[in-house]
Amino acid sequence: MYERILVPTDGSDVAQNAVSHALDIAEQYGAEIHTLYVVDTDSMSLSMGAEQVDRLQQGQYEEMDAVRDRAEKATGYVADRAREQGLEAIEHVSGGRPHSMIADYAASNDIDLVVMGSHGRGGIKRTLLGSVAERTLRTTTVPVLVVDIRETETDADPDSESETEPQTETGAE
Repeated sequence: MYERILVPTDGSDVAQNAVSHALDIAEQYGAEIHTLYVVDTDSMSLSMGAEQVDRLQQGQYEEMDAVRDRAEKATGYVADRAREQGLEAIEHVSGGRPHSMIADYAASNDIDLVVMGSHGRGGIKRTLLGSVAERTLRTTTVPVLVVDIRETETDADPDSESETEPQTETGAE
């Protein structure tokens, strides 16, 4: 059922929260793990010149130490955890709009499942801040498992009344 699982990551706690779910599924199905870091060129364009943004979009990060280090640390975390469990891991970095790059990578690499984290924002916060997870759901036909960061917080607080479960949805309408 699942041969290739994609774990998009930005290195945040939210993204790392999804890793254990992805690895558990990969272990059950003998799947390989793909991890993807996307340099968000839309947000970077505000602080960089056009030439630098063009290089990012073309995948030329060699001279941008901070970007390269952040990407390697984020994908390395996922890949190291996968290898510790005896799973094959493939790391990739690209530049562009995160949800589009995730959908493109999934389509180009025959990904069977995308597992990603979410802040669990709702209402106006989600509208104002946007959601890579939500946009990914709308731009891919691959099933997407969204792991809510609040799941970890709920597990840590036994008095919490809110119960959350990972949500699986299939994108593209």
